[in-house]
Amino acid sequence: MSRGIYIVANDRVYDNAIALLNSIRSYDPEVPVFLIPFNEEYQKVADTINKLHNVQLFPNLEFIDQFTKKIGEIFDRDFLALPNKMRKLAVWFGPLDEFLYIDTDIIVFNKISDVLNKLSEVGFICCDYHHANEGLRNIFSPYVKEHNIFTETELQDVFNSGLWASKKGAITEQQMDEILRECATHREYFDFTQGVTDQPILNYMVLKLIPKRYNLVKTPEGEPGSWAGSKHFQEKDHVLYDQDKRLIYLHWAGTPLKPGGAYWDLWEHYRYLHEGRPAWQRKLLRLFPFVATRT
Repeated sequence: MSRGIYIVANDRVYDNAIALLNSIRSYDPEVPVFLIPFNEEYQKVADTINKLHNVQLFPNLEFIDQFTKKIGEIFDRDFLALPNKMRKLAVWFGPLDEFLYIDTDIIVFNKISDVLNKLSEVGFICCDYHHANEGLRNIFSPYVKEHNIFTETELQDVFNSGLWASKKGAITEQQMDEILRECATHREYFDFTQGVTDQPILNYMVLKLIPKRYNLVKTPEGEPGSWAGSKHFQEKDHVLYDQDKRLIYLHWAGTPLKPGGAYWDLWEHYRYLHEGRPAWQRKLLRLFPFVATRT
């Protein structure tokens, strides 16, 4: 049985992809990682993360192209803000039997592939507090609750689409095709007001098609959060803690990942873990040391 990680990236998120992979490899040197290109501009990032961390291209790029074309045929042009974000759904038809999907605006603080161990009991895993903090926002419109599209219990399983796990066979190509067409005819189900793309569709699909789901934060002892917008996390040895609990990962969802932003110094540590800062940045720090962030 093959297990591993998928990411979606292109050259625009070059630095983010390196930071993510540096963090993954800090705790898990051997786990297979596959890159699904976001678009045709991916050669630079693909070459770099392959050399650094043996990240492989998704082996069937023709399938990715066909899948992208199908998304364009199913959904009206103004339905999805960034249709190529839907490429992450191809993970159910890739080479891995059990897989973890991770967005590139994330860094991890442990052997993240251990999340896959729970797949022996369930078909889908997430690890976030979207259900508690955001409710249905950026996923479903009030229509879904008002018309009982899902039960109250099912709606407690909504999740952020940045980090999650599943396994091949949990969703078939025919099921996915049918559910995507169903979504395309029910725009009223979804909350796209903040410009999200894949998250509402992915949630609908998982709630409809995968009955056994598990959120790792829903344990009696609880788990720490993961949102970079939370300001109370404490750093120790380039790892974040929520009081005495080590975070599993940190996600900049909806939070600017930029100089001066939340946990920027920590992100920089992982980005430049195996190389020096670029020359322009070294010069800036010499001229303006007061804006320096620690490495």
